[in-house]
Amino acid sequence: MTQSSTIAPALTFGAGRVTTTGPGLDGRLADLLADKMIVMTGVTGFIGEQLLWKILTELPTTTAGVIVRRKGSADARSRVLSLLKKKIFTELVAAAGSTEALLEQRIVVIEGDLPNVPELPDELDVVVHCAGDVSFDPPIDQAFTTNVVGTERLMEQMLAAGKRSGKTPHYVHISTAYTAGRRRGAIPEAAHVHDIDHRAETEQGLGLRALVEAESRTSERLTQLRTEAELEHRQAGYLTTAADTERRRKAWVEAELVTAGTERARSLGWTDVYTFTKALGERVVAEVGADIPVSVVRPAIVESSWKHPYPGWIEGFKMAEPLILAYGRGDLPEFPASPDSVVDIVPCDHVVNAILAVCATNPEPGRPEFYHVSSGARNPLTFSDLYRHVRNYFLAHPFVGGDRGVASLPVWKFPGAASVERFLSTSERSHKIGEAVLRRVPRSKPARALAKNLDRTKRRLDFLARYLGLYNEYAQSELHFVDDNTLRLHHCLHPDDVDSFAFDTADYDWTTYLEEVHCPSITEPVRRMDALRRKRGNRPTTMKPLTPRTDSDPDRSEVVAVFDLDGTVMRTNVVEQYLWARLPELGAAEKVAELGSLVRALPGWLRAERKDRGSFLRAMYRRYAGADLAALETFVDEHMAGHILDRVSPEAIRRIREHRAAGHTTILITGVIRPLTRPLMPLFDTIVAADLDTDASGRCTGYLSTPALVGESRAAWLHHYATLHEVDLQRSFAYADSHSDLPWLSVVGNPVAVSPDIPLMRAAGTNQWTIVDWASTPRTPVWVMPS
Repeated sequence: MTQSSTIAPALTFGAGRVTTTGPGLDGRLADLLADKMIVMTGVTGFIGEQLLWKILTELPTTTAGVIVRRKGSADARSRVLSLLKKKIFTELVAAAGSTEALLEQRIVVIEGDLPNVPELPDELDVVVHCAGDVSFDPPIDQAFTTNVVGTERLMEQMLAAGKRSGKTPHYVHISTAYTAGRRRGAIPEAAHVHDIDHRAETEQGLGLRALVEAESRTSERLTQLRTEAELEHRQAGYLTTAADTERRRKAWVEAELVTAGTERARSLGWTDVYTFTKALGERVVAEVGADIPVSVVRPAIVESSWKHPYPGWIEGFKMAEPLILAYGRGDLPEFPASPDSVVDIVPCDHVVNAILAVCATNPEPGRPEFYHVSSGARNPLTFSDLYRHVRNYFLAHPFVGGDRGVASLPVWKFPGAASVERFLSTSERSHKIGEAVLRRVPRSKPARALAKNLDRTKRRLDFLARYLGLYNEYAQSELHFVDDNTLRLHHCLHPDDVDSFAFDTADYDWTTYLEEVHCPSITEPVRRMDALRRKRGNRPTTMKPLTPRTDSDPDRSEVVAVFDLDGTVMRTNVVEQYLWARLPELGAAEKVAELGSLVRALPGWLRAERKDRGSFLRAMYRRYAGADLAALETFVDEHMAGHILDRVSPEAIRRIREHRAAGHTTILITGVIRPLTRPLMPLFDTIVAADLDTDASGRCTGYLSTPALVGESRAAWLHHYATLHEVDLQRSFAYADSHSDLPWLSVVGNPVAVSPDIPLMRAAGTNQWTIVDWASTPRTPVWVMPS
């Protein structure tokens, strides 16, 4: 195998030098760990899963104790059985006879979590703590709970078990190399020097949630959040606005706690709250484990396996994957890295092998041993090298398909963090201008296309902002992790263990690892999903195909298909319909006066509609005051029916008829006055419309007899109707075009957005609802009045 990176020591602080101090290995690992119990946390995580596989595969008489928390209705045992059904355990399960047999023979399940650690088995010999909050930016209280308090509780239970059994356990703590924080230069395999009081920091960090929650409930904060929600959702109704206000409040709390963690960490010299709390966790380990054997393993950036259980094995996306995939999609135009900075990547199997080797050592009580599992000291990979390898891979194996065909790969110039931040800031300002323009253009296909482009841009900018914020510190890092202790331990491996347990990070080359192992592994599931989407095409998700109902159909439950009218079934509006009914009876001068009156009232109506469509409809229908309702119905039947039906979408008629053939009850819910729905009566089983109030002589008073059904009132009506008629709403359908329809679209299992406005289009995209365009091409121009 040809090395693409120089393995000779590139630094002068002992890289490649094998030290002779520290505990070693006297025999094969299977013998050294024979008949012992290794209790471990984090078995459902990336490193923990492979660690369990390695124990079960290579250490035949070692028992694995796994601490697993209950998740929903699944208890710890069920979760471990599900874990054993994964691909890497197939041979082990086959040899044991079943997943249950494998569990019974080799695994002790301990239900619990961090920090609620249960009593541990007395027979334990080694505890490997590889669980923890691995997100770089968790809320500060969550980071302290898991990485500091959880570590202390685990060690206390371990010591209690050792006291009961009379054994002295070996505690192996899996930390991170980046607990070094914002230091520069050589980082020794030793405890970090700092004077941070971990107990005081923990107390303050845990207490922040109560303070931030209290701030989120102040009148000033709630007013701000409610105003933001109303700007977006006021047409949908008060309950929708209230729900969004609360969603925004909770999101604000989490964001504040994330910011608090980041700022506190950086104020004390760490890159983020993850590395900060992991560093404090190491201090807890030193204090609680002062009288027992302790080892601390510090991996760098852990990625897919080099060799075991197979090349490229990985679970989920880790640190580099989102960036690599974004680059392959053409969505990462630059990165704020120093091209000559080392990105310290290490394969997962090297980390797991090192952990098990450490488990087999016997460190002196009171003298913790530290091990860096890293590549930068002896097999350095720079950001420019990483970029070159990833680019080479995607040039040879591009992503294909989608709206843009083959992605165009950006060419990175490494202009520096400041330049990338300016690009991001400029792009965000341009996006805001685009959104302002979008709010002022009428609803149309081009407007929806513009919105989709803006949404795509927003997702890209949000991705860039998040990951640049998270990784900027690491991309500029000048840390060099000394790994002499780890290399010494590697050289202590028995010759017969080297093939299975090697962890010398100079043993692989980056060209092979990145271009032939890692990138193919992480892109394969993405390509598979892309191919599946291409095969499916634009098959609808909620616009389900309908078939005629037969007497043999097994499910005879009641299903409804509910349709909105204006903008959905037909292309018109209540103002246009009023003019159809009103203008034919007026003289020329009266027509001009009526039109002028409408134009003057229109701005006020639009303002009312933005706040509450019901208010707009009530104001509009005042103009029917004095009209003879019976005469209006006759005029609709004899003169307006053709105009109305001419504007009904053929696709809508076809879909309504399909629902009726399928045995579904068809319902029209509209804010239009009932006389104007008369031509549509043959299409629907039930029509819910606005009813004009009349006096004793049958003339309209200008008021409605009941409020028009709009927004949330439609959802309430639909729930009530379903209760009365035993309707299965999850199997039912709804069709509408406006954001104000969002509440009642959400009631049914199959909502469809028809030629939607921008807010509904975005909601439909978020909820994976089908979006359709039902065109209407009337034969008569809009200005031609019924006669």
